[in-house]
This record gives sequence, structure tokens and C-alpha cells, in this order.
Amino acid sequence: MDANAYLGVMNAHDPYLKADLAQLHYGDGEFVVLKPGKFVLCAVTGVRIPLESLRYWSPVAQEAYAGPEQALQRWRELNGGGDGKS
Repeated sequence: MDANAYLGVMNAHDPYLKADLAQLHYGDGEFVVLKPGKFVLCAVTGVRIPLESLRYWSPVAQEAYAGPEQALQRWRELNGGGDGKS
């Protein structure tokens, strides 16, 4: 089976996934590559995020997010689920 057949499969034991999956340490405004790779996975959706496109992460939770909606969703989950309305 070729690599293109794996595009829809998200399995942590998949050799095609592990080969390009980076491991990062998320800091305030920057991240450090601990294990080189081409992408990380969004903690909310599981979608691949190319390192050059990574803009949202949590240094506290050490998680990456695909976009602002996912970052806000996860922040709400970690901080009591408030909707922000008073």
C-alpha cells in the first residue's frame, strides 16, 4: 500500500505518520523542535499542522491547535467551559 492510501488514516502506530511527526516543546511565543518532522497534530481535531503553518499552541498544556477556534475550544475545556458571556 502506498503513502497516499494512508492520508485518511490517523493511527499513532502508522509508520508514515511517525516518520514526519515532529515533537515540540511549546514556549511563550516560540517553540523548540525536540524531534524533527514536518508536522504536529492538532490536540482538538487531530488534523496535521505543517510546522511552517503552526501559529496556535498552549505552553501550559503543551498542545498545538489548527487555528484560533480550536485553541479557544481547548482553553474553555481546560478553564471551566465558560462561554465568555457575563
